[in-house]
Amino acid sequence: MTTDERDIARRLLAGTPALGGPRPQVIPAARRGPGKQFADHPGVVDALAKQAAIQELVDLTGLPHPLFLSPEGPNGALIRSGGRELVNFSSYNYLELAQHPRVIAAANAAAERYGTSASATRIVTGEIPLYAELEQRLAGIYQAGAALVTSSGFLTNAAVIGFLLTEGDVAVCDSLAHASLVAGAQWSGCRRVAFRHNDPAALQALLRASRHQFDRALVIIEGHYSMDGDLGRIAELATVARQYDCAVLVDEAHALGVLGPNGLGSREHFGLPGDLVDIWAGSLSKAMGSTGGFIAGDADLVRAIKYAAPGMALYTAGPSPSNVAAVLAGLDVLADEPERLTRLWSNAELFSTALRERGMNLADSQSTPIVPVIVPGEVRAGYAAAAMLQRGFNAGAILAPVIPAGTERLRFFLTSEHTERQLLDTVDNLAEVLEFVDRIPDWSIDSGLPLPPGDPDRR
Repeated sequence: MTTDERDIARRLLAGTPALGGPRPQVIPAARRGPGKQFADHPGVVDALAKQAAIQELVDLTGLPHPLFLSPEGPNGALIRSGGRELVNFSSYNYLELAQHPRVIAAANAAAERYGTSASATRIVTGEIPLYAELEQRLAGIYQAGAALVTSSGFLTNAAVIGFLLTEGDVAVCDSLAHASLVAGAQWSGCRRVAFRHNDPAALQALLRASRHQFDRALVIIEGHYSMDGDLGRIAELATVARQYDCAVLVDEAHALGVLGPNGLGSREHFGLPGDLVDIWAGSLSKAMGSTGGFIAGDADLVRAIKYAAPGMALYTAGPSPSNVAAVLAGLDVLADEPERLTRLWSNAELFSTALRERGMNLADSQSTPIVPVIVPGEVRAGYAAAAMLQRGFNAGAILAPVIPAGTERLRFFLTSEHTERQLLDTVDNLAEVLEFVDRIPDWSIDSGLPLPPGDPDRR
């Protein structure tokens, strides 16, 4: 721990009256007036209060603000931001396809030919030929009857669940399912229940007790979990689901391009038959270096979703020609340059091993390219992220309610282009930062409690 960092931490522990103090209470007037209708909205009030607390923490310590960092070029293993060069672990550009010359050339060529937008919903005149080409390739990857590409990964999950389930149905979600999957269940009006993460026995117990209460049931899991870096137990969970006449949806957002001998996702990684899963859903903004989403499944089901599901191909423009062309080129690069995938997994093994050797808690990580380092407490995790950023390493702090309180963490996304030196330097610096962070009292931005005074050396 440097002298500057010790001084910063002492100021942090000394605190100020406002930091962590009671949140301002907004008492609505009889009439809120123009532009003030949402000033007392709980979500608005909470968001502004948390932003203010984070800014005050930054002002108090002099550490750099860790949120909304703006890279001055491609978002890969090494970025420039604010005139500084940073080793970056906050990009899910796993194979760095987003800046690959072939991918960029394909995106530019598509824009030249089709323009920068489809400029219509697909059902009208927005059905550009590139869509069918990508959909055929995705259907092949997942051994599915058909696939459908969309303009948003988040909306894909939310819209397809919102369309397929309704009142009287149930969404049975892994407890760590992504927010987009939870949103879909909320939009649908169905009942949502959760089972213990990645636990087939817990799923079976839940379905045994409650399946009879609902018409349709959809079991919702992920292939590669974005917070803990562990893999979904798809075969076991799907087998349980089938016993109770449930459909299965697997989110492949962080699996396609990462898992499997050829990077083709969970189905390839585990050697699964495509029809074990009813709906394979995913994002094109992660390893594929583009943006948008997709589903793959039974041809009739996909056709019905394409024609009738709001937010998929109906009532929304399709993905841009450039985005679709980028994915097609990215799949070609994935096949032609397998060494990228090899480097990615070699980096994951090296980094995870080095962190564990230094005694760090990686939760349930399975040494995949998503590596969590648990730093319990909002201020502890936030301080660790900001201190690492000051040292030239960018890794995001993940706080409640995104993950359960007490499991706050720094999350490291690895890429194929991180060097061994960058990874080992990160481990050394993180070990120094956490040695001091462990002595910071457990305190939450939401607790309403002031930071305790006292000498940090005695804690």
